[in-house]
Amino acid sequence: MGGTLPSPDQSSEVTPPSRRKGRPIVLVSAVAVGVVAVVTAWWLTSSNGPLGKDSGDGGQAGASRIKELAQLDGNGVAVDSSGGDPADPAGDGNAVCLPLSIATAVALTGPNVMRDSSIRNGAQLAVDKHNAANPGCQVQLKLFDTAGDPAVAAGVVPEIVEDTYTVGVIGPSSAAEVVAMGGLFRDAGVVAATPSATENALSENGWGTFFRGLANDGVQGLSVANYMKGARGYRSVCVVDDGSDYGRELAGAVRQGLGPAARPDCGVSVAVDNGDPTSAVSRVDAVNPDAVFYAGHSGPAADFVTRLREGGVTATFVGGGASKDAAFAERAGDAANGSLLSCGCAPATGPFAEDYSQRFGARPASFAAEAYDLATIMLKGIDRGINTRPALLDFMHTYDGLGTAGRYQWTESGELTAPSIWIYEVQ
Repeated sequence: MGGTLPSPDQSSEVTPPSRRKGRPIVLVSAVAVGVVAVVTAWWLTSSNGPLGKDSGDGGQAGASRIKELAQLDGNGVAVDSSGGDPADPAGDGNAVCLPLSIATAVALTGPNVMRDSSIRNGAQLAVDKHNAANPGCQVQLKLFDTAGDPAVAAGVVPEIVEDTYTVGVIGPSSAAEVVAMGGLFRDAGVVAATPSATENALSENGWGTFFRGLANDGVQGLSVANYMKGARGYRSVCVVDDGSDYGRELAGAVRQGLGPAARPDCGVSVAVDNGDPTSAVSRVDAVNPDAVFYAGHSGPAADFVTRLREGGVTATFVGGGASKDAAFAERAGDAANGSLLSCGCAPATGPFAEDYSQRFGARPASFAAEAYDLATIMLKGIDRGINTRPALLDFMHTYDGLGTAGRYQWTESGELTAPSIWIYEVQ
């Protein structure tokens, strides 16, 4: 049941993820006295290591074209996000604690590594800042590779929970991985806070240890639907999805929120047409709507808006959260201009964005801020003397505070009590 954690200036043997899929990768943070990061940790985070530099949308040229327009509440009404200072992982610098660790369970290899690198780095930045300010309380961040595969994800849970010094987990990042891991974390009493998984049903499993750091699909769908009808005045909207579970759920929520404004004669799934958008484009063109809402991932979204523009459709293109990354803007090129993208992910701004860019050599991508905030909350609990899993669970359930990405207070099921949605524009 878990051995003694190495002190922050000790290196740990690391096996690259390509050789030990699903095994932990330990990064050791620098201490306040200025100890230089160990060679192993440098190798992992340098451009020569298997994790490389941040490859999320913050490091790509297309990210500079995506600009925040508005922050909305769950009903699609613009809200003012100003007021109050976000929690700082550095705290007051006087914390004293036992040797403890926080884990991340995200894809460090595989198809989701571009997205999940921003989650890993956001959590790492919080731990680094905390440890630099608190020499009497050094917390390790342990990285576990899910490879974006639910089967691999389930396999790493025993390694996480058997280490009794690990009190909480940031992740996993996708709904399928949450489903694979959630019950196991519940059985071990380990807090698992996802910064990115949005499937509605995740909070309906009664796990008790599940926390979501952003709005779910149902909230996003209603909010963006009301925004399209209200602020934008759209009276005719074609709602299209990519055939994935995510796309169908979000599209359903948008249709419900739009009501009569959702045109049934152009509500299609592109995947049903064998991935060929020709039929869907023709149906949209025939309706001549005010807008097209696309619920799906960035690659198919980019291809679809490109085909729409090639087909002469000028309606405003509106995408869901999975479309909000630089890959969409880069792949679609000029066809993406003027597109609106809705996401539960907050824009990275202020000192957090500056510190992240300095630390990782790239702008923070989607979900980095949420991961940073979730790690900060766990660190605040540790600084208050929490050193057990039950105590951290109680702390999370009663927490109420402002973070970089918004306010964090949870319902009993792990949903945010006042989630926000952000609208971005591709310029």
